[in-house]
Amino acid sequence: MQLVARLLASSFLVLVGCSSSEAPSLEPDDRTLRTAPLAEFLPEASGTCPELEDGYVTFAPAGLPPRRVRLWFDPAVTTPGPLLFYWHGMGSKPEEATYGLGTDTLDALRAKGGIVAAPEHDPAAGQFPWFLTTGAGREDDLLVADEVLACVRAKRGVDLRRIHSVGMSAGGLQTTQFSYRRSGYVASVVTYSGGKVGFPSDQDPMNPFAAMIVHGGPKDIVILKFMDTSLAYHADLTETGRFSFVCGHTLGHKIPMDARASVGVFLDAHPFGTSPSPYASGLPAGFPAYCALD
Repeated sequence: MQLVARLLASSFLVLVGCSSSEAPSLEPDDRTLRTAPLAEFLPEASGTCPELEDGYVTFAPAGLPPRRVRLWFDPAVTTPGPLLFYWHGMGSKPEEATYGLGTDTLDALRAKGGIVAAPEHDPAAGQFPWFLTTGAGREDDLLVADEVLACVRAKRGVDLRRIHSVGMSAGGLQTTQFSYRRSGYVASVVTYSGGKVGFPSDQDPMNPFAAMIVHGGPKDIVILKFMDTSLAYHADLTETGRFSFVCGHTLGHKIPMDARASVGVFLDAHPFGTSPSPYASGLPAGFPAYCALD
């Protein structure tokens, strides 16, 4: 097992810190700012959409094994609201979303007609829960997200300005991959102990998606040095003209409970196409003191 960990660490280190140098650096004036995704980036359902309920729902994208996804929403609120994907960490479960977001953030989203969607992982992904945890691999998990988005749109409706992603550890790495590879529709993201590895393709370089990047400092190490991967993500977003800021706490590889309320505030302030960020000149009152702009 130690040998496997060393080999995995070596593979990660080759990928960490690599800049997507081929992506254009985009100043705000260079963008044709949009307030919603282009139709070409919005997926259509490839399988039969299930009936939605507050609980576990099975989605069956064409060509993939059926996948259970834990949904949280209020059926009594029919106004189309945000759709937030939550990707759990290694050894965890979709219910981690309630801890990673916190009750207040989860309840506020549900009150707006929003849905939190937390997929189960496919054991075929291997040692890590998500196929793209190491920065390369199949896009099965992204295709599941595409199917969820398409089916929620068809069955309930989605505020297309507010499609977000949050994840912890392996889920944070997955969120980073998701932010680039589905930048055609992702508005903003939050990573807990995640960050950039590899060379993710950028679906829509003209989308200035924003990121709140949380890491646990020098002790945030589980195979990867998550402070380094988080800073690599921040640097790449800055290079490509996207807004992000870093929250470096000192708790190691944990979700800091005092940051959870700020997660909801940040996502709400950064719908699709937000540029410049309303936080460009400073973070709002109430954000943890360890969160800072450059």
